[in-house]
Amino acid sequence: KPLYAYLQGTGDTGRTYVLLSQRSERLTEEAIHYWFRKLKTRATKSQRELIEDLTFLDLRHDFAHRAREAGWSLAEVATYLGDVPNNGVSALQSTVRSN
Repeated sequence: KPLYAYLQGTGDTGRTYVLLSQRSERLTEEAIHYWFRKLKTRATKSQRELIEDLTFLDLRHDFAHRAREAGWSLAEVATYLGDVPNNGVSALQSTVRSN
């Protein structure tokens, strides 16, 4: 639970975002995708070959899968993914890959 410890360690217990922005409370989804594309362009040729098809959504899926394998509850994973239920139905099931 290092992420939880990190968030608690900031002293801002009301904080709900990990990726903060200098312009607002959080990075927008568009800003995160921009940041990820920018990181990929800075990769060396050998690194680029490994990550060229990788998307930010792939990282989200990987995080959810690893968190579940580590014993996190669906509610905990949903909280860290920022999953907001639509009409009371969480979109988390489509994010967490089954084994």
